[in-house]
Amino acid sequence: MPELTISEVARQVGLRASAIRYYERIGLLPRAPRISGQRRYDTTTLYRLAIIQRARQLGFTLTEIRHLFLGFRDITRPSERWRTLSERKLAELDHLMDGIKAVRGVLKKLMTKCQCDTLDQCGKGIFQNMNRDGVARTVPASHRHRGKYSKSVRA
Repeated sequence: MPELTISEVARQVGLRASAIRYYERIGLLPRAPRISGQRRYDTTTLYRLAIIQRARQLGFTLTEIRHLFLGFRDITRPSERWRTLSERKLAELDHLMDGIKAVRGVLKKLMTKCQCDTLDQCGKGIFQNMNRDGVARTVPASHRHRGKYSKSVRA
């Protein structure tokens, strides 16, 4: 029998009630039954919110978390769901790390090689070397726009 109020759930998991209502609205939490107009939750809501919070801490978007809950067949074990999403997230992180390494290299080069007297000289040198250094390509698309699955849930 659902017995926890939204404020009790919020306090136990360290979230605002508005976040819980939002997660319910976007389908990450099932609709809570109401008693005298107030939402009432059981302990399984605490567990689902723990999953959501851990996934957020690990950098998963709400869209990816939605995929964790709803994007697999019902018979797919949670371990397989996590493995699939983790492999994708690790590939994304590897791609970001490659971009970060490239940016670090360019910054170090700028620190040691720049001898420009004016910003116009700097701009000219940067303009001439943009394609060679690849700086414009170092910020992956996944970092600029994080949605990978459905556009129905915003991160």
